[in-house]
Amino acid sequence: MAQWHATMPYSGNTATVCASNKATLIHDKISCLKSSFEFRKFGARLSCFHGYPIGLTHEGITAESRVSKGIQAVLPSNAEKGGGIRGKLKKVVLAYSGGLDTSVIVPWLRENYGCEVVCFTADVGQELEGLEEKAKASGACQLVVKDLKEEFVKDYIYPCLRAGAIYEAMVDVAKEVGADAVSHGCTGKGNDQVRFELTFFALNPELNVVAPWREWDITGREDAIEYARKHNVPVPVTKKSIYSRDRNLWHLSHEGDILEDPENEPKKDMYMMTVDPEDAPNQPEHVEIGIASGLPISINGKKLSPASLLSKLNEIGGRHGIGRIDLVENRLVGMKSRGVYETPGGTILFTAVRELETLTLDRESMQLKDSLALKYAELVYAGRWFDPLRESMDSFMEKITETTTGTVVLKLYKGSVAVTSRKSPFSLYRQDISSFESSQIYDQADAAGFIRLYGLPIRVRAMLNKDV
Repeated sequence: MAQWHATMPYSGNTATVCASNKATLIHDKISCLKSSFEFRKFGARLSCFHGYPIGLTHEGITAESRVSKGIQAVLPSNAEKGGGIRGKLKKVVLAYSGGLDTSVIVPWLRENYGCEVVCFTADVGQELEGLEEKAKASGACQLVVKDLKEEFVKDYIYPCLRAGAIYEAMVDVAKEVGADAVSHGCTGKGNDQVRFELTFFALNPELNVVAPWREWDITGREDAIEYARKHNVPVPVTKKSIYSRDRNLWHLSHEGDILEDPENEPKKDMYMMTVDPEDAPNQPEHVEIGIASGLPISINGKKLSPASLLSKLNEIGGRHGIGRIDLVENRLVGMKSRGVYETPGGTILFTAVRELETLTLDRESMQLKDSLALKYAELVYAGRWFDPLRESMDSFMEKITETTTGTVVLKLYKGSVAVTSRKSPFSLYRQDISSFESSQIYDQADAAGFIRLYGLPIRVRAMLNKDV
């Protein structure tokens, strides 16, 4: 895909640029949804969580993919009238997170394509304070923010949660502005580039793709920081602290810096959503989660919208140090990577739903659901959210969890989540059957015949081996 867009005819007046975030089963497989979600909302559905761009081109993207000139200085304003180093774009709508990558992409687009840059941010629970000032300081002419928190949780997080698996605004905007090309800010080493481009293929296979990290001469985050400084772009990192962070309602991920060496323990001050379990309250807190048909609906008896519920659990879980995970994952491109994730609310929800299923699902249903959950997670992780197989599996998950209704009480204490109570009107658990006391429904003497029949294949094989 690195050269795909260079061979495609390009004659429209708009292009799209996107900058991605990282992916994190609970952390790894769900985080990738952000990209698909935002891109669909903007015009082509995303594949990770915030910061994706959509842009406009005027005459064409040239086949030359690299310019051997190192980091360029920003063009004077009149350069936008005559085009940039790589061609001419009229206007680019950039999915913007305010992080290092998207901040640097703003002047890079103006310099290389001579275009205006409109920044777009899908609000899925990340920090937005000062974002407009930062976007304009980076050279953008406008910032558009859309509140998509409820849809993000309801339509993307909850289906994954129901499945047990541990992307549309931008596409619409791309269509509105007449974009015939899309672009993302993913590096050539990660999974996000695959997720973005599979999403593009699914929603609009005619769109061309521009990937700055596969074109420009910025070779790493230190180069990006230097580029930002030359262009007076405010960025939230320094050469001494260059964690790559992505945040939304579901989680906060940390990559880079000392985490690139798997022998290094994360620093205590790196965490932002959760307190250190050692510093968490000395008294446990009990929280009741209400669930209807496999989906969370309430906390301690109070019904909340999906986004509000998750946000509240992030607050509760965060103060008890819940949901920290240090993970080495296998990327689609073949390499391993390490990330540290904070998912306080998600960890609580996943535990609650899973525990309620132990009451409402029989053994074979749970086994099949678990096996399909692995495939579901794999599809989501690989950016195949719009694959008919994933959509068909959703139908199964919806049916199999229709009786997963009830409440679960969890005890939160210094980083741990323990189940203390589960209740459901559809519970398959019968105390009168399971009790060690006598029962009219279950006669223990019946077990002898069951064991003889159940063990018959084993007995037959043993008889064969002994020539009986």
